[in-house]
Amino acid sequence: MTQIEAARSNRVTDAMHQVAQKEGLTVETVREKVAAGVVVIPKNRNRNGQACGIGQGLKTKVNANIGTSPSHCDLKEELAKLDTAVAAGADAVMDLSTGGNLDNILQTILNHSPVMVGTVPIYKVVSKLMAENKALAEMTADDIMEEIERQAVAGVDFITVHCGITRQSLSILKGCDRIMGMVSRGGTFMAEWIIVHKEENPLYAQYDRLLEICRQHDVTLSLGDGLRPGAIHDAEDRAQISEMLILGELARRARNAGVQVMIEGPGHVPLRYIAGDVQLQKRLCGNAPYYVLGPLPTDIAPGYDHLVGAIGGAIAAASGADFLCYLTPAEHLHLPTIQDVHDGVMATRIAAHIGDLEKRLPGAENWDRTMSLARRKFDWEAMYSQAIDPQLARKRRMQSEDHDRDVCTMCGDLCAIKTFDRITL
Repeated sequence: MTQIEAARSNRVTDAMHQVAQKEGLTVETVREKVAAGVVVIPKNRNRNGQACGIGQGLKTKVNANIGTSPSHCDLKEELAKLDTAVAAGADAVMDLSTGGNLDNILQTILNHSPVMVGTVPIYKVVSKLMAENKALAEMTADDIMEEIERQAVAGVDFITVHCGITRQSLSILKGCDRIMGMVSRGGTFMAEWIIVHKEENPLYAQYDRLLEICRQHDVTLSLGDGLRPGAIHDAEDRAQISEMLILGELARRARNAGVQVMIEGPGHVPLRYIAGDVQLQKRLCGNAPYYVLGPLPTDIAPGYDHLVGAIGGAIAAASGADFLCYLTPAEHLHLPTIQDVHDGVMATRIAAHIGDLEKRLPGAENWDRTMSLARRKFDWEAMYSQAIDPQLARKRRMQSEDHDRDVCTMCGDLCAIKTFDRITL
């Protein structure tokens, strides 16, 4: 029985208890939200670990992408990135590996990770074909489904599948004035397969088969946005909206089949569109949890895209997005380093918290209030403990010439707080 099936049968699972405790909610509230499909608990029944909830009324969660490439494959380095992401506060990681022994890499990450693990199964299918000098067109529906089942058995908690790339949505894309075309790797794989075979996307045509695999192992579906915009110019065109309509219907079918489901979103989106994009997704997809990459409200900042993503992510989270996929300073340039992973998670966690403040989630404002009170008292240890990155805050403070005084080197004895204390209002 999956989490959503249990919730609909008025059963409270251990995972629901864990989520309720973490979120400061009653377990009955969590059960009701899972039953309604507005909260998911991605927890494969074949894998142990702490449960984490994503969705309406819960803290905004953060995902970190890791993984090898054909040109850079170092499993020890990826495990170090995993540890760094978790230490920085990531709620989930996705293994996007495309180089090396992919089965071993995934199993090692699953065994090592204390947080949720997601994948994009078609990456492994296509990577294996390429390693055998085979063309993408040689991929079969069975290849995809069998790989999904292998990963489900191995313990993957959620999978991204590009079911919304269909013959119809591709025909709509053809008539759009896009700069970047398609920027989703998984989406382009499915598009090429459709065009070569002149057949429907097997993930769409055999969706019931996919649902049965996921239901058997309680794998949460993350319905991928294969037509997400890769430039702010391309945002909210007919292709993107047509895919979202398809995903809304597929989300309904997943829930009816007892499978947990969330929806993935863009991508590059102008600032003025972000709130509307989130609200549109919620309406079209029955308030399914929304998982967004960024979004990025400008295209001009390679090297700083973690900051661009944090700006967009804060607005998205404040508008109702539930799950933020981090961006790092390496985005659009190269594989992230270990430091990039840390910086990306921290920037995205800041965005998530700002969103939670705007959502007025329990405890969010108290965190800021506690920090403010510590600053008012010049209680440096309390400030470090409340900082989102305590080690960085302490390190920067210790670099100051005034680190042992109740001032900072910005103001010194001209401190506004000390001056205010002398004023009688």
